[in-house]
Amino acid sequence: MTPALLAITLILGVTLCYVAVCASSPFGNCRKCRGMGHALKTDRKGRLKRGKDCRRCRATGKRIRVGRWIYNRWARIYRAGTG
Repeated sequence: MTPALLAITLILGVTLCYVAVCASSPFGNCRKCRGMGHALKTDRKGRLKRGKDCRRCRATGKRIRVGRWIYNRWARIYRAGTG
């Protein structure tokens, strides 16, 4: 197998796996708060306590995946054009 064919097969496999992940689980953990929905702070004694709510995910801890966002945008434009 030539290196170019191997690279194309690998890229196609990774793409299909990502499409499957986006279809089965459209939401992933927020990268800023790591899925907790808020930041962690420490008080003066060093104990952990709840910080402010995450603004990126609006305290849900979940964000829509990039691939799913692109698909949703494409589907919305397609429906608007054919309807």
